[in-house]
Amino acid sequence: MEPYLADRDRTRSVLERHGFFIKKGYGQNFLVDPAVPRGILEAARIGQEDTVFEIGPGIGTLTQYLGSRARRVIALELDRKLAPLLAETLAPWPNIQLIWGDVLKQDLPALFRELAIEGPVKVAANLPYYITTPILMRLFEHQTLFSGITVMVQKEVGERMAAGPGSKDYGALSLSVQYYADPRLAFEVPPAAFIPQPRVSSAVVSLTERSRPAPELRDRAWTFSLIRAAFMQRRKMLSNALTAGAPGILKREQVAAALSEMGLDPAIRGERLSLEQFAELSNKLWAETHPAPGDRCE
Repeated sequence: MEPYLADRDRTRSVLERHGFFIKKGYGQNFLVDPAVPRGILEAARIGQEDTVFEIGPGIGTLTQYLGSRARRVIALELDRKLAPLLAETLAPWPNIQLIWGDVLKQDLPALFRELAIEGPVKVAANLPYYITTPILMRLFEHQTLFSGITVMVQKEVGERMAAGPGSKDYGALSLSVQYYADPRLAFEVPPAAFIPQPRVSSAVVSLTERSRPAPELRDRAWTFSLIRAAFMQRRKMLSNALTAGAPGILKREQVAAALSEMGLDPAIRGERLSLEQFAELSNKLWAETHPAPGDRCE
């Protein structure tokens, strides 16, 4: 059966039949442009042999398209009030399995073992915009489970994910995502693709395996704490920003000296450093501030 929900009249009809009346200001935005779910399928390269993991199917608009293309779809939904609606909208696709749970609390490896999922799966989802980053970080924690992640997010968030050093959008999110994956903006989704129309544009982002290995880190938490500090006050010199972000641990002269050793201007700002440069800098500073066991402190 062909998908049918990405349509204004049909979406309104299903919502009203189940008592889900669209209320302005409630943050309810329903996809009604069929070009968008089709574009997500193409961006994610969903094929007939694929197993797909969808987070937050909502009323099942994208889910129907996934079910029409993939061999198997696992849809994880938090809101059990959607049960009767999803029972109707997903009924024609027996290859779609609905699971109730919170992706931020779900033991994903255990879930996949329970479902007898073999091999990495593809993720395709329209993520809740207010928790986009925590969900992505959760998926990255278990990245061996996934062969690719394609998500719709707020446009400015997608631009930040894909931004490179020196651009206005480059920041902690860019580096956090790019440590795990190569992000690519697949296409923009205008407000007119939804009812009611949101105030922001959206974008579909494809996250694939890094083309080269991630840089080695002495301590991942330490590195990303420094990255966050670097962008808390992005107009500051990096040496000042890191000193403020790690008071009592780092000294401005210490950071400036490490930058000089790397051949970088001690007055440089964090927005100019690549992921590899942040890794090298954080490794140097970690070694200086974390003596090895048995080292004497004079």
